[in-house]
Amino acid sequence: MIFNAFERLVAMRYLRARRREGFISVIAGFSLLGIALGVATLIIVMAVMNGFREELLSRILGVNGHLTVLSLDGDIKGFDDLDERLRAVKGVAAVIPQVQGQVMVTAGDKARGGVARGIRPDDLEQRKIIADNIVVGDIDSLKDGDTVVVGSRLAQALRLGVGDSITLVSPSGNTTVIGMVPRLKSYRIGALFEVGMFEYDSSFIYMSLSDAQTFFRTDDGVNAVEVFLRNPQAMGTVRPAIEQAAGERFRTYDWQQSNASFFNAIKVERNVMFLILSLIILVAAFIILSGQTMLVKDKGWHIAVLRTMGATQGMVLRVFFLSGASIGLMGTLIGFVLGLSFAGNIETIRQFLQNLTGTELFSAEIYFLSQLPAKVDSLEVAQVVGMALFWSFLAPLWPAWRAAKLDPVEALRYE
Repeated sequence: MIFNAFERLVAMRYLRARRREGFISVIAGFSLLGIALGVATLIIVMAVMNGFREELLSRILGVNGHLTVLSLDGDIKGFDDLDERLRAVKGVAAVIPQVQGQVMVTAGDKARGGVARGIRPDDLEQRKIIADNIVVGDIDSLKDGDTVVVGSRLAQALRLGVGDSITLVSPSGNTTVIGMVPRLKSYRIGALFEVGMFEYDSSFIYMSLSDAQTFFRTDDGVNAVEVFLRNPQAMGTVRPAIEQAAGERFRTYDWQQSNASFFNAIKVERNVMFLILSLIILVAAFIILSGQTMLVKDKGWHIAVLRTMGATQGMVLRVFFLSGASIGLMGTLIGFVLGLSFAGNIETIRQFLQNLTGTELFSAEIYFLSQLPAKVDSLEVAQVVGMALFWSFLAPLWPAWRAAKLDPVEALRYE
């Protein structure tokens, strides 16, 4: 639809209502505000949901293996042979044998539940999400023996630091003449890590593989082998080859299985939020329609004068369409800029509001992450903008069509 200079001039004139048309101007202002807030809110919420999913996924896949191999016969003996077979599979980046188990962590009069993982120190150094996020201490201290690397939030809860001792209590104890006695051992804290995910920072403990084998009594075996792929999304094609290489006495489960319910919940929440917030734009479009309908009714005499001066029905239609569509276009542009600006600085804004109000706006205990993430997807932004423009251009069509069909004789007679 091409607009000439006259049509643009008249349309812009109708957007600047006079005093007696002030109510129409107020409706146009609310329409613009509604479109802007709808677009901005959708961009921000979608960015936060995308960032939340990506941050969780990167931490989950950084701390845990993409696929875990377990033995149907208990502990895995002779895991070096299994290690070699799995490394030979195309698409496998790393294979890390480990001993893992639930423990009770005590220090003084305080106790917390935790997960102890025994891993070769060299393998832990290669796990960048841990090695690159050591906040205090040295990860090499794990090689000293009877030393552990602990999550920062767990150490904070127990009020401990590097050099202090913690006691690990195993749920499977020693059998004595007086019954079952819990098995426990003290370890020195050699370093603290903070990956930014509450679950791991508040419960995970790493020790050397030999110390874990002694504590959990697996002899020279391990109870799990974690496999890391070069491309985690290629699990469907690589997994059959891994299962074949492992053999019939082993079972596997991957990250998609272990976190399926969690990521499905995020996906459902994201879709519902998109649907609900889209209604803001739809409501704003209806306000545009109402405002333009009132404008057409108020400008009946003006339309008649334009028609008698030679304006065609198409010109009148374009004038009122441009008047209404301009509101949606400006609102979409404002919302687009506002949404991208907010999403790009959302953590700074959160910190500012948190300091201003004195309340915690993003609790790590509830949301798992220590910082509010945001990732803008250009395709989603284009979809939001396209949807806003679609409703903004659709809303004024009917009022504009009514204005074009208005009989100038009737309009002048009743005026």
